[in-house]
Amino acid sequence: MKRWIKWVIVAAVLLVLATAVLGALSARKNQQAALAAATATKAQMLIELAATDVVQAKTMELSQGLPVSGALKAVNSAFVKARVAGELQGLTVREGDSVKAGQVLARIDASEYKSRVQQAQEQADSAKAQAEVVQRQYDNNKALVDQGFISKTALDTSLANLNAAKSTHKAALAAADVAKKSLDDTVLRAPLTGQVAQRLAQPGERVGVDAKVLEIVDLSRLELEASLSAADALAVRPGQTAVLQIEGSKQTVNATVARVNPSAQGGSRSVLVYLSVDNPDGQTGLRQGLFAQGTLGTTRVSALAVPLSAVRTDKPAPYVQVVENNQVAHKPVEPGMRASSANGGSAMVAVKGLAENTVVITGSVGALREGTAVKFTQPPAWAAQASAPAAAPAVSASSAKTAP
Repeated sequence: MKRWIKWVIVAAVLLVLATAVLGALSARKNQQAALAAATATKAQMLIELAATDVVQAKTMELSQGLPVSGALKAVNSAFVKARVAGELQGLTVREGDSVKAGQVLARIDASEYKSRVQQAQEQADSAKAQAEVVQRQYDNNKALVDQGFISKTALDTSLANLNAAKSTHKAALAAADVAKKSLDDTVLRAPLTGQVAQRLAQPGERVGVDAKVLEIVDLSRLELEASLSAADALAVRPGQTAVLQIEGSKQTVNATVARVNPSAQGGSRSVLVYLSVDNPDGQTGLRQGLFAQGTLGTTRVSALAVPLSAVRTDKPAPYVQVVENNQVAHKPVEPGMRASSANGGSAMVAVKGLAENTVVITGSVGALREGTAVKFTQPPAWAAQASAPAAAPAVSASSAKTAP
């Protein structure tokens, strides 16, 4: 009887062990099935890309150059100065007003100068009358010499008096012209067409000779004076182009090297380069004195290029993320020259290892796992063939998980 109980206990223990083993195997099988399902779901994850999230690898002109910076200044500017001393009258223009060449801007009190003109004219008339008297005396003496009534010496003396009278008359006429010139100088006119930059005197103020009254600048032609090292200046030639970023403006402007200073600056040994800035009719909002900086293109090459931000370095070798067969693929590349595009675009880099027109994902999207399905919300015309199937759950680029 005791032996039978013993075997029953052994059988019960074996049954419990068998049940536990089967339960563990079932749980493991369920876990593997769940993992496989999760993996399949992850593999079916879809990322949506906008047309601006991709670019095509294209052969383009790349421009490599030198950094330049400096302040803008007007090619044509001038100070309106008082040419005669006196009280300033009639000055009405102020900073920012537009003026035209030859326009009357102000006057100097002309009362004194009018009197001087009258005085000089009267002296000239007196000298003319005196010269006429001496002329008649000379004519009479010449007739008397011909008749033998006076000597030749008396005629020579009369001729000398005539020449002196004529010289006095000419000197008086010149003095009258000087007085008239001073009277004309009481009127201050604009030397060029432009805008008033500074008003340095006020109406009613007494100004001296060469006192500055106004500064006028012509904003239709601006230039940048950049200082380059002697070594960098060797590659600069007139006609080379630059793209400038102006202080306070998000837009860029184009500039062209107009001339290069033939002499180096003392002390620093730097060379000044003058760039003509595009400012047609002064309508771009550029102002004299604004700080500008940019890149002067000195070398141009033709190469297959992609945006510099699209080249990723989170692997041992540089690579770019491309769209192939509606999926993300990682393509190793060999970066080359870094530069900006010749038309003034963003920073680009020449690459080897890609085919022309390869659809490259920009760096703003972030790292994506290889094999991730791709769908375009609004595909560009050249990427229409990259549209992905509508099936499978979609996630936006911003919410996609970054690949480890």
